[in-house]
Amino acid sequence: MNYAQLDLRQHPELYRVGVGEQGVLLVQPYKGEILPHWRFATPDVARESSETIYALFLDYLTAGDFVGADMARKFLQMGFTRSRRYANHKGGKKYDGPVPEDKKGQSGAHGRAELPRQPEDPVKAESARIFKAKWDEAEANEEYARLKREHRAKYG
Repeated sequence: MNYAQLDLRQHPELYRVGVGEQGVLLVQPYKGEILPHWRFATPDVARESSETIYALFLDYLTAGDFVGADMARKFLQMGFTRSRRYANHKGGKKYDGPVPEDKKGQSGAHGRAELPRQPEDPVKAESARIFKAKWDEAEANEEYARLKREHRAKYG
């Protein structure tokens, strides 16, 4: 399925709840609505970003738009995981060597060795903590859980 060409607001039946951050940079129109707000360079930037994305999450829930809410939740999760990567690996490079051509756009080691962790960057670690708190808040939202159950029951 070519997610980049689909408007999943118009076709929510085509959306499947994926694992982790799967599809976060593909699913439109949500990528275009959320990505411009996604930043984590400093705790202040991460706080503003996570609060803006969480507000979008709540707006999607109010509109009954599960796909939008799930995508906002994934961006919060990705804020946490990327901040943690930069906290552990200066420059954000986790694996040794380039991504194999046939694996570009997919996460994972793809046979590459993980580079040793460096001393933790406290600034990026704080950005990660900020995103993790908002991600947890989204995951615990009862309306989100209800819409997620309904989406799975209706569409699989």
